[in-house]
Amino acid sequence: MPERPTFALRTYRRFTRAAMPFVPLLISTRLRRGKEAAERVAERRGETDLMRPRGPLVWVHGASVGEMLAIVPLVEQIHARGLNVLVTSGTVTSARLAEYRLPPGTIHQFVPFDAPRFVARFLDYWRPNLALFAESDLWPNLISASSARNIPLILVNGRVSERSFLRWQRMPGTIKALLSHFDLCLAQSVADAERYSVLGAPRIATTGNLKLDVPAPPADPNALAMLEDVVVGRPMIAAASTHPGEEKVIIDAHRRLRQSFPGLLTVIAPRHPERGPGIAEIAYAAGLHSASRSRAELPAEHTDIYVADTIGELGLIYRLAPIVFMGGSLVRHGGQNPIEAAKLGSAIVHGPHVWNFAEIYDELDRASGATEVEDGGKLALRLGAWLKDSVSRQAVADAARRTVEELGGARNRTLAALEPYLMQLRLEHR
Repeated sequence: MPERPTFALRTYRRFTRAAMPFVPLLISTRLRRGKEAAERVAERRGETDLMRPRGPLVWVHGASVGEMLAIVPLVEQIHARGLNVLVTSGTVTSARLAEYRLPPGTIHQFVPFDAPRFVARFLDYWRPNLALFAESDLWPNLISASSARNIPLILVNGRVSERSFLRWQRMPGTIKALLSHFDLCLAQSVADAERYSVLGAPRIATTGNLKLDVPAPPADPNALAMLEDVVVGRPMIAAASTHPGEEKVIIDAHRRLRQSFPGLLTVIAPRHPERGPGIAEIAYAAGLHSASRSRAELPAEHTDIYVADTIGELGLIYRLAPIVFMGGSLVRHGGQNPIEAAKLGSAIVHGPHVWNFAEIYDELDRASGATEVEDGGKLALRLGAWLKDSVSRQAVADAARRTVEELGGARNRTLAALEPYLMQLRLEHR
């Protein structure tokens, strides 16, 4: 039985209702910043031109690219059971990813802004029969309105970072009331399950991390062959999903190493591709030559830094680079997902700030499948050591691949937990 809404939740609802006149300004600002797709802004208001399919509809929500990748195998299995699936997300990059990673017949929409009127319009139109929320993207109006319509809510791949846990403990009644709307919380790890229990989730199971079961990202064979031709024989390192402040560190490391490793090529794939031109400027200021993938450029013989500022091509980068620095870890962001790099045979190096994927990095480090460095100087030393010693580098890559394979199985455990709900939908449809 859901808890009564707390004062904080009632205040939030009143505030989001009162803020409606400012939504056009919000949308305009987000459009200028590239955070919205102009042709799909109506979806943010709960409007759409698409038809709702007949029959039961499972709604799966993931905030951004990481959550989207994690839920794709789950969506595939639900869709294969003959059920309609609506997937929502909140970022432009995740929408682009949905275009080529979701199974045919799956519907993607931008999640509506969490204002009562937009949420009601969305739910009235789509009428989902089951809602799955991935990880920790909990919008109060969306959750309470869904629960009020008797839509079963399940948290999948649930995660509570240490930072979020401490923050929620300052508002124990609010988080307990929010979690009370969920029929079931499927946690990534024992630590996550324990935190959900402390925060007041009513039913909890530990199913593992769905991201460990995501297939290795694809790569266009022609693009891969073309890049392999132009970089053949060159020593190469990559920095994946980097954040502001990290590109300068990587470029400094390149400058330290290029004398010892002639022809060294460093590939930088920023977490947000629109930052590509700024990274090229950093390289230019450092006296280095760069090329940008978004401009359809290929690395030439004199290219030092190749800026991979495109969407959905990390599979290409991981197949090319034997060494990968995982971004978001030298700055206080919390680290990016290392699983795809591990599956594709990269030796992984990362900084100390990896709380977003703490359990996975702990397992990789413990198995010698990844190495932590404290700063740019130690990063350059580690990169140089692996460039020089291919045997040690390969041992790290092999350990990483074994580790993620051993940690898999979350998809099957999650589906087993969901099966009673999915079976009920199939029976009702018949």
